[in-house]
Amino acid sequence: MSDTNPVNYFEIGTSDPETARAFYGELFGWHFGAANPGGYAGVNENEGGLWDTSQIGGGSWAVFYVEVVDIHATLQAAVERGAETVRPLVDNGSILFAHLADPAGNRFGVWQRKLIG
Repeated sequence: MSDTNPVNYFEIGTSDPETARAFYGELFGWHFGAANPGGYAGVNENEGGLWDTSQIGGGSWAVFYVEVVDIHATLQAAVERGAETVRPLVDNGSILFAHLADPAGNRFGVWQRKLIG
């Protein structure tokens, strides 16, 4: 697992995998493996998967949260790359988080730990 911007596991379904690869690769520095015959490719080895849904009738989805060091910079970078804010920044006392939608409309979350003390 990478030392920055970690996730435990996630899956992104999209009928436009190249756009998804470019968006997430540039934003978080992720690397994508070759897709298997079913259109499923690993992300950063086994941290998640990118599924080309064009082989199964299309559809888009994303389910994951990414822990970031600087949520404000990440939100700005995401919007600059075509993301839209779905749920604006929330401070729940122990973390900061927000939900975004990538250029294909896939929803994802970013969060940052708050320093306590």
